[in-house]
Amino acid sequence: MLRGGRRAALLPAAAAAAGVAGAGTGALADRGGGESATAVYASASPPLRQLLSGAAEGLRSGARLVSPWMLPPLYQGFPILNSFASASVSPANLNGQGSVGSSDDSRCCPGCLGRNSIAKAASAVGPAVVNISSIQDTHGWVLEQSIGSGTIIDPDGTILTCAHVVVDFQSTRAVVKRKVSVTLQDGREFEGVVLNADRHSDIAVVKIKSKTPLPAARLGSSAKLRPGDWVVALGCPLSLQNTVTSGIVSCVDRKSSDLGLGGVRREYLQTDCAINQGNSGGPLVNLDGEIIGINVMKVRDADGLSFAVPIDSVVKIVENFKKNGRVVRPWLGLKMLDLNPMIIAQLKEKSSSFPDVRKGVLVPMVTPGSPAERAGFRPGDVVVEFDGKPVESIKEIIDIMGDKVGVPFKVFVKRANNVTETLTVTPEEADVSR
Repeated sequence: MLRGGRRAALLPAAAAAAGVAGAGTGALADRGGGESATAVYASASPPLRQLLSGAAEGLRSGARLVSPWMLPPLYQGFPILNSFASASVSPANLNGQGSVGSSDDSRCCPGCLGRNSIAKAASAVGPAVVNISSIQDTHGWVLEQSIGSGTIIDPDGTILTCAHVVVDFQSTRAVVKRKVSVTLQDGREFEGVVLNADRHSDIAVVKIKSKTPLPAARLGSSAKLRPGDWVVALGCPLSLQNTVTSGIVSCVDRKSSDLGLGGVRREYLQTDCAINQGNSGGPLVNLDGEIIGINVMKVRDADGLSFAVPIDSVVKIVENFKKNGRVVRPWLGLKMLDLNPMIIAQLKEKSSSFPDVRKGVLVPMVTPGSPAERAGFRPGDVVVEFDGKPVESIKEIIDIMGDKVGVPFKVFVKRANNVTETLTVTPEEADVSR
């Protein structure tokens, strides 16, 4: 219950409330003894005006103001709640009463998550996601059926998928133009031909023929991905077509060595999307509905540890397929390590002779008999420039070499006590079985 000055102070407020209730707008002015006057203007929606009108009428009539919990037990409960609810906005009218933009799926910027963002990304790519089954038939015996996913990237029927879905990994034979079965989201079935497959990167290209243009997904870029970005995975896990899961990017450059994988260095996108058997070859997409990776594997018996080949790497692989019929990888014979200020500081603490560098790539080991050994590389060298370009990561060196085999490169290195050398190294084609 309100008394004295507090009640008197509320009477002008009641008048203002009545004004708001009647006209939709009102003003409350302070005409006290001060030198300045303060005016507060307010507006209210029709349901709020109805509520304020009742409250103002109660103040004018001198009725007591009470809270529900102050009522006798007989009057507590639903009647009070119902009387308040009658003045509130019903769920059906929320869209009309909300602030501007609350009823749509507007996003402040690309990559931001809106109410329908995941659904829109999935619907943009979904029609292009296919189920792929491959039967290995040897001398009339059906050995195994491999089931996975893929994505049509061109209306002419070009499909990206995983090599292990369409190729026998236990065979040492070259990839032949073997046949696979491809099923689209709309139920149509096609016979597909494996054009190319690279076992090392686990990427393959399949082609189907259709009399009409096929739905195709757009390729995005994985270069600007950040840990925490939202992503969507699509595919056919356990042969369940049209399956969509979502999550975030956990790491943008997970090294193959971190996963215990040997051979030539690779990098993966790590996500926490739910990936299962059959998702292999399916797309990983951003909120704009663009493919930013190809799902290839997950950690067995672990949740939230899934991996995809970045789409930027996939595009280079496809370009190699078109240009060379296979993926050509230059090999130097160097074990390398990216340097940063913290690692450099530690190395200088261990040895005062470590060269004065702010960035670069350290060479901890040189493979005997390799192109790098023949060029004069030594353990402890720091690569500062490669082919005349400053470098600070292994990825930059790989990008500079591209698919150039047998082409000499000038390399500027720094050694202990700041000795500098310019070496010339000619890469060979990598043997991925090393």
